[in-house]
Amino acid sequence: MSKKALITGITGQDGSYMAELLLEKGYEVYGIVRRKAVLNYGNVEHIKDSIKFINADMTDIVSLIGAMKTSMADEVYNIAGQSFVATSWEQPIVTTEINAVGVLNMLEAVRKVKPTARFYQASTSEMFGRAQEEKQSETTPFYPRSPYGVAKLYGHWISKNYRESYNMFTCSGILFNHESERRGKEFVTRKITDGVARIKHGLLDHLEMGNLDAKRDWGHAQDYVKAMWLMLQQNKADDYVIATGHTRTVREFVEKAFAYVDIKIKWQGKGLDEIGVCKDSGKTIVCVVPEYFRPAEVDVLLGNPKKAETELGWKREISFDELVQRMINNDMKLIEKD
Repeated sequence: MSKKALITGITGQDGSYMAELLLEKGYEVYGIVRRKAVLNYGNVEHIKDSIKFINADMTDIVSLIGAMKTSMADEVYNIAGQSFVATSWEQPIVTTEINAVGVLNMLEAVRKVKPTARFYQASTSEMFGRAQEEKQSETTPFYPRSPYGVAKLYGHWISKNYRESYNMFTCSGILFNHESERRGKEFVTRKITDGVARIKHGLLDHLEMGNLDAKRDWGHAQDYVKAMWLMLQQNKADDYVIATGHTRTVREFVEKAFAYVDIKIKWQGKGLDEIGVCKDSGKTIVCVVPEYFRPAEVDVLLGNPKKAETELGWKREISFDELVQRMINNDMKLIEKD
C-alpha cells in the first residue's frame, strides 16, 4: 500500500517540488488549498490531476482536522506560510496567525486525528537574524530580526515541544535561502532575473534594488525538498540545517544574472548613490533605492549543513551558477511567450 502525504502550501515553490518528488516515489498526495471563487493551481497546474485537493485554512483548526481525517496522511509537510519577510512589517498580525499559530493548529490536528503521522515543519534561516556565529548550525542561538523570523521561531519551538511533550515524530528543517524558476516576483532573486530578462528584451531600462551587500546562502529548492523528505524517513525525529555552506552577495547575484545575458555593468559610487551603468549604451541598469531596505537588516546568513550531510546523506546537486541560469532561462521564455 502506498504512503499518504498531506502538503500545506502545495501550490507554492517548495510545495510543488515536494508534490513532484512524492508522486515520483509513489505516494498518494493530498494538498491543502484555500477556498476561492476560482482555484489557482499555481506551480502544480501541470500535475493537478494527480493530487487530491482539500479546502482548508491554516488559521482554522476545524478545517485542518477535517483535512487530516480526509487524508489520514502518514506524512505531513507543513510548508504553507506568509513567506515575504518585508511584508511581515506591514502585516505582523497576519504573519503571526499563519506562521506561528497556524503551525500549532496543524500540529493539534495531527495529534487529535493521527498522532503517529510524521510531521515536517518549514523553519527558516531568518530565525538566526543577527547571527551569533559566523556559520549557523543547529546549536546556534536564534536572534530573529523581523516579525517573520519571530513568528517562524514560534513554529519551530512548538514543533519541538510537541515532539518532547507527546512523543510525536516532528522535524524542523532550518532552510537557508533556496530559490528556483518557480519563485514569486516579490522575492529579490526572481525580481533580479525577471528584470534582467526584461532589460535584455528592451522592455525595461533599469532595475531598482535595495541592499546589494547583504549576503545569503543560496541553493535550489529542488535540492532542498529532498532533504525534507529524508528527515521524515529517519528512525529518530530531529532538526536539521539545510544550506550550501557558501555565501554570495545580492550584488554577485545581479552581476551573474547580467553576465549570463551578455550585458556588462560597471559599478560606480558607494551606498545609496550607487548605480550600475551599461558600458555599451550608457543607460542606468541598476539603481539602489532606500525604500527597499528593511527596517532591521539581516546582513549575513551562512549555514553549516554538516549534520544533514552526515546523518541524512543529503547533498546539494544544483550549483549557484546553474540556479541563476535556470531562473534567467525561464524568465526569458516567459517574456518571449507573452
